[in-house]
Amino acid sequence: MSGREIPWDIWYPRPRLVRDKWLNLNGSWDFYTGHDGERRTITVPFAPESRLSGIGERIPDETDVDYARSFTVPEDYAGNRLLLHFGAVDQTAEVYLNGQRLGFHEGGYTHFSFDITDIVRWDKENRLLVHVSDRLDDRLYPYGKQKHKNGGMWYTPVTGIWQTVWIEPVPEVYIRNIHVINSLTEAKLEVELNRETDQEIVFTADWNHEAVRENGPGRLTLDVSALTPWTPEDPVTYPFTLQVGEDRVSSYLAVRTLSERIIHGIPRILLNGKPYYFHGVLDQGYFDDGIYTPESPEAYRNDLLMLKSCGFNMLRKHIKVEPDYFYYLCDIIGLAVFQDMVNNGTYSYFRDTVLPTVKLNRHMGDRFINRDPEKRAMFKQCLTETIEQVRDFSCIVYYTIFNEGWGQFEGSALYRYVKALDPSRIVDTASGWFDKVESDVCSEHIYFKDPEIHSSDKPYILSEYGGYTFKTEGHLYHPEKTYGYGGYETREAYQEAVEKLMADCILPQIEMGLCADIYTQLSDVEDEINGLITYDRKIIKVNPARMKAIGDKMRKVYEDWL
Repeated sequence: MSGREIPWDIWYPRPRLVRDKWLNLNGSWDFYTGHDGERRTITVPFAPESRLSGIGERIPDETDVDYARSFTVPEDYAGNRLLLHFGAVDQTAEVYLNGQRLGFHEGGYTHFSFDITDIVRWDKENRLLVHVSDRLDDRLYPYGKQKHKNGGMWYTPVTGIWQTVWIEPVPEVYIRNIHVINSLTEAKLEVELNRETDQEIVFTADWNHEAVRENGPGRLTLDVSALTPWTPEDPVTYPFTLQVGEDRVSSYLAVRTLSERIIHGIPRILLNGKPYYFHGVLDQGYFDDGIYTPESPEAYRNDLLMLKSCGFNMLRKHIKVEPDYFYYLCDIIGLAVFQDMVNNGTYSYFRDTVLPTVKLNRHMGDRFINRDPEKRAMFKQCLTETIEQVRDFSCIVYYTIFNEGWGQFEGSALYRYVKALDPSRIVDTASGWFDKVESDVCSEHIYFKDPEIHSSDKPYILSEYGGYTFKTEGHLYHPEKTYGYGGYETREAYQEAVEKLMADCILPQIEMGLCADIYTQLSDVEDEINGLITYDRKIIKVNPARMKAIGDKMRKVYEDWL
């Protein structure tokens, strides 16, 4: 069976480590629900709950599903090792090739791979089977905004494969990953190989033929002192190639640092050694046709370019991890990313939303919120995999460990763990509340009233606010069932309300210590209609020129204050 060509077929799934040859396995797969379910056809990489999958049905909890397809190996792959890659499968995947078990992966948001060299049939058809289990109601695995009874701020769940599946040939010794550790004068490239070798790592770059200062086992040190630092306004990236023996990969780097310092008596975040103001939106990454996966990566590009045209320089990727191509686009388009970890554990509307919103328990400790040791261990495992997956994209400037107490536990210990894992980013341990923990920032969510910051010994982040709604008839998920804060009847009234909120409440507080604001939100999502654009992406509710003027004023106020 050959996969039907879809837009995701032409986009290389790993932009930071590119090889010339790859075989895309997206397209038509056999799909079975339950052990004795009938065979149907699903289009990968779209979850079966989505229209784009060709299934468009909810998968009940406790119901396993199976994916299967056949493929043949191109003749010119002979003599290589073969790697089978999965972008993401929600929640667990047990993978078989030609009846032999390859392995098991748990967690629905991170990549995984298998070496299939010794099992694949090189000269005949191969049969690939993926057995998926999704126990959303157990709350063991990270789930974000997914809920079987969706509504309000909870959305339709996804099951199974929702990112690209692909195969690539590699030589016996090959490059697994490249980590970049930056300063403004040098960059250290940590090159992870599949096994030890005495073969030299050869670095090539048109921008500097003598960039290498040191070349040791698994590490290169580059002179980058003449390179232009990366900023959202000037998102400069520098391509290079690495070669080890027969393996040759293309990649890129950007020079960028983050730090904190007291400026004029106020804690500030510094980008490349200079105070920088982050003006952004909440981005949940949901689409009306594909839910977790847009029809084409171009949908990501369109969202990001819309944000740039509206004067934003940052987005908060809200409790979801995107395919690598999304972060690559943020790198080259120029948008900083505040990346959330994806929550697991239980959620209590009264404890985690009602009481903190009215400021009755938002400063409580988190030692006893999520007590289940298995859930704690799983969250930490998936957090580690997420950071390892996204840390080498320059756009990532900030990690959020917990959002509004959802599954929160032992925040101070996890803060120290994340800082040890990646000391190069700002870490927000508790976005919203339950903030009696170690953190790099003071991070608050303020709805239902005008945001007003208070003094803090840390950089102050308004990590959620706004959420104003405007119904756009003909573009609503549930016309009679909508959710958000502060409804407006016309586009002009909505625009004026957003402008007034930013001009009257946000602008004056920049001088007082505000370091970042995150407006809720980029797009409508199902019942939630507080987006700057509609769920189907057909209507921009705001005037981009007027929004950009506000962003320009924010930067000018900040620069004048400095």
